[in-house]
Amino acid sequence: MNDDTYEISTDPARLDATRVHHWLSTDAYWALGRTREKQDSAIANSLNFGLYDTASGEQLAYARVVTDHTTFAWLCDVYVDPATRGKGLGIALVTAVRDHLAPAGPAPHPPRHRGRPRRLRQTGLRTPHRPGQVDGPRPAVTGAAWRRCQSSKAASTTTRETTFSSPSGS
Repeated sequence: MNDDTYEISTDPARLDATRVHHWLSTDAYWALGRTREKQDSAIANSLNFGLYDTASGEQLAYARVVTDHTTFAWLCDVYVDPATRGKGLGIALVTAVRDHLAPAGPAPHPPRHRGRPRRLRQTGLRTPHRPGQVDGPRPAVTGAAWRRCQSSKAASTTTRETTFSSPSGS
């Protein structure tokens, strides 16, 4: 990804909510048929990331984080416009989310987003452009098979993803 060509923002005023709803409700298997009202509520109650073409301002990708802004963050609804896939935009977006949520994250992120000890993500996600395939070296799991992050420092240097282990207790 060329840093001059694209930019990532958490400014909710920049989100193209109509486009995000269309992407998710028509092309993302996990959100097919999601109503606009439900999507607008999800956006309003989450930390949202948009990836934009710098020249046109057009939104090309989206990611949403469900968080209490203190101890917990869950990355979901990651989507890259089909016309721009294969350019590393999804990797750049998820990396920006990770860096934004990282303990003692780099400025100019607000202090309220720093130091989350736990992050959750569902593993084994299929992608809309490659149904049935799992991205990266993670096991395919279903429904209740969630993994809880035990350490934000336990990241793979090749995939830059956090290592997860089975939940134990609370």
